[in-house]
Amino acid sequence: MKEFKPAFWFLAIFLGLYLGLNIIYGVWVSSFGKQADSATLLITRQTSHILNLFGEETHTQPKESSPTVAIVKDARVALSVFEGCNSINVMIVFVSFLFAFKGNWKKLTWFLPLGLVLIYIANLLRIIALFYVAEYWRQYFYYIHKYMFTAVIYLIVFMLWWWWIEKVSGVSVKALIKSRQP
Repeated sequence: MKEFKPAFWFLAIFLGLYLGLNIIYGVWVSSFGKQADSATLLITRQTSHILNLFGEETHTQPKESSPTVAIVKDARVALSVFEGCNSINVMIVFVSFLFAFKGNWKKLTWFLPLGLVLIYIANLLRIIALFYVAEYWRQYFYYIHKYMFTAVIYLIVFMLWWWWIEKVSGVSVKALIKSRQP
């Protein structure tokens, strides 16, 4: 049982942080009532701005009784961005893992913000890509949004975790796995 203590400790810290941060996030999102939160407004405005740089002529329009922001093109809603699309929940998973795994706190001070920025940029690119899917391949939108882009975002998070474990913390994942085999 003693050999599993580090794994239990990791899970306890991860789950505690994940649940705690999600509760804080939920209270924060709820404080906006039926309006979109500021993070969703920000990422939607940035998406529209970038799309405009590519000649799409879009603007954003928050929905009055829904926590969504529409990206409007040609006087029609091209894409609705919901509260869950602001990348905060993915960031919570990322942060919870880093603190549960531990490592060098000095290195964490630069890696954590870097990872959060990379997740945010990946999510921004995801929403831009979803706009184009909605515009030109609407029949595939559900599958690309639900499966492909969810997988891509979490793949990025897993790659960041791997980078943190192997490259920043200097722990060999292969050696960990081999040391646990009978």
